[in-house]
Amino acid sequence: MIFEKIAALLAEQFSVDADSITMETTFEDLGADSLDIVELTMAVEEEFGLEDMDEDDLSGIATVADLVRYLKGKLDD
Repeated sequence: MIFEKIAALLAEQFSVDADSITMETTFEDLGADSLDIVELTMAVEEEFGLEDMDEDDLSGIATVADLVRYLKGKLDD
């Protein structure tokens, strides 16, 4: 469920097919720059009802799998 929502957000933001996004996809693969990451963070916060995505936490997120793990941890709190 989390992966599907993330894939949809990434597909929309980066104009790629959601089916092309895997857990191993990196944000670098998608051509993300720092502005893209900020926009993605805001979209993720809105989608998942989060208000406290910490910049330090996000610095270790490089792949879709990293983001899914991060969100599972936040949502289980």
